[in-house]
Amino acid sequence: MTDQLFYLDHAAATPVDERVLAVMTPYFSDRFYNPSSPYAPAIQVRRDYEEAKSRLATTFGAKGDDIIITAGATESINLAFVSTSGHIVTSAIEHDAVLAAAKLHDHTLVAPTEKGIVRPEAVAAAITPKTGLVSVQLANNEIGTIQPIRDIAAIVKQERKHRLDSDNHDPILLHCDASQGFGQIDVNVARLGVDMLTLNSGKMYGPKQVGLLWVRPGVQLAPMIVGGGQERGLRSGTENVAGVIGFARAAELAHEHQKSESARLHELRDFMQGELSNAFKQLVVSGHPKKHLPGSLHVSIPGLDAERIVFALEVRGVLLATGSACAANKGTRSHVLTAIGMSDAEADGSLRITLGRLSDKASVEQATAIIIEEITRELKRTGHA
Repeated sequence: MTDQLFYLDHAAATPVDERVLAVMTPYFSDRFYNPSSPYAPAIQVRRDYEEAKSRLATTFGAKGDDIIITAGATESINLAFVSTSGHIVTSAIEHDAVLAAAKLHDHTLVAPTEKGIVRPEAVAAAITPKTGLVSVQLANNEIGTIQPIRDIAAIVKQERKHRLDSDNHDPILLHCDASQGFGQIDVNVARLGVDMLTLNSGKMYGPKQVGLLWVRPGVQLAPMIVGGGQERGLRSGTENVAGVIGFARAAELAHEHQKSESARLHELRDFMQGELSNAFKQLVVSGHPKKHLPGSLHVSIPGLDAERIVFALEVRGVLLATGSACAANKGTRSHVLTAIGMSDAEADGSLRITLGRLSDKASVEQATAIIIEEITRELKRTGHA
């Protein structure tokens, strides 16, 4: 493989920012103390931890007391789901963690449009008197489509009011997995109107295996991990101080530069789409043409063996994916592409390109040229050119 790498899979993982690593380092050495210990150095670590949670929460319009730190988005999602015994409504294009958690309950999967939009009216139609939780992602991790969460929140609020008017006090809550959107689009719990929100440090240039669940004040959750009573008794275990310190700094940096970074990524993404579309007239671009993450580009060419292309590109230093990292690991066809009605031939010829901080104009131009060369070579080899 070439020494030069072009990383185009930011939706799967992001590198830890040097500024993030710098603030984390002392908590691996000099400030290693358990924040539950009673002596002064440990009490200071406790203060640092709580202060980091407050700064972290501020980046999405919340308070530190209302977030539960978890070991990533998957645990956050499971904590939200384990707290309901009612019927669940979610979409057919959610992350595997949401779909797996929903399967443990009576649930309904809402089909998206062919552009990957989860329609609020479809969510409304799926809600029953027994529905306790609605969960819809902010942006899809494969095709990048941004969902109308505020409109879905209005549906849930209307159902809640209807129940109260009918003297029905069964709760109905809205959870949103915003792991893919933070740092590219506005994420604010008040503006979204959600009751619970999931975020993932590893998707925003922070440390991996750190996530959070924000919970609206007044919402009651059940603990999934019991023990020492940390995180308001909802997530026991010695606090990951270094991880939260890094998470907070990563979120601050992503929030501070969100507008400029979004504009930059949008320009790079549009350049790639234009070049690929000009090179391959049969190219299919998935997702909504306007309501998509700035750095997300999902393309398909019917008849192309995408897995073969991914390996060929890796040899030349271009790292991208055929779909989500979870689906690739299991060797299965993407449930997202199936849900939006994509044919098997199109799905098998799909590439997910996600841009980020490691992407600049020069590297994107070089990577695009290599992608075009390898796809052209493969199409000629198989007689699809």
